[in-house]
Amino acid sequence: MRERVQRRQRHHTSPSHDRWLISYADFVTLLFALFIVLFASAYKDQQAVAKVSAAVKAGFKQMQMNPLATDGHQPTVPPPGPSPATLPRPGDPQIDRSAGIDIPELQKKLGEALGQEIAQKEVVLRMTPEGFVISLHELGFFASGQAELLPGAQEKIRRLAGVLTQYGLNMRIEGHTDNVPMHSARFDSNWELSTARATAVARMLLDSGDFDPERLAIAGYGEYHPAASNDTLEGRQQNRRVDIVLVTVPVNAPSPLSRH
Repeated sequence: MRERVQRRQRHHTSPSHDRWLISYADFVTLLFALFIVLFASAYKDQQAVAKVSAAVKAGFKQMQMNPLATDGHQPTVPPPGPSPATLPRPGDPQIDRSAGIDIPELQKKLGEALGQEIAQKEVVLRMTPEGFVISLHELGFFASGQAELLPGAQEKIRRLAGVLTQYGLNMRIEGHTDNVPMHSARFDSNWELSTARATAVARMLLDSGDFDPERLAIAGYGEYHPAASNDTLEGRQQNRRVDIVLVTVPVNAPSPLSRH
């Protein structure tokens, strides 16, 4: 009997070697729960970042499609410029009104003052989208390669000035040449020659009539604005000219090799 009691006592007092498993299992469970919480938080953050990223991308795409939309205004597309088909044509009443002159009346007065020169094609009258043009051809006004007006040419320009001075006009006086190379002691190229001829005509007009110098412009174009083909003698003669353009708008910035 005494031996049985001792065995029972020894059995109850012996330590358990498996109790640590309970604590370890609890620790693993808590650690697993922590990982679940962290993963859930990270997943929510990724969703938020994805939403923000998508919104930013959409905003940039909208800015690329509509660059001016950021300031609250819709982009304005400028109206297309006039096509050649819509430009005013010679004789169009719109040109006559914008120029502020009566073109038929002007043509009549020029015909009375320069009838012989017009008949001999020393002076040619024509209408362009820029305005009414009076072309003075080299044949009746300048010697070949020279910029001094011939004695008879001065009188012709005086008669021309007598007509033009009756109108308040903006005039651009343009010198033109053919494409035959020019090089002399005075003129290095056709540009210099064309500018000198335009200047000579402008000075003669100012000396012969009551013109406002601020409404005149002088330009030398050389051979680069031909009126006819340079392949023929007749075409080259037409290109050697001084054009007096009665422009339909105020004289603006000078053109190549131009001066006021």
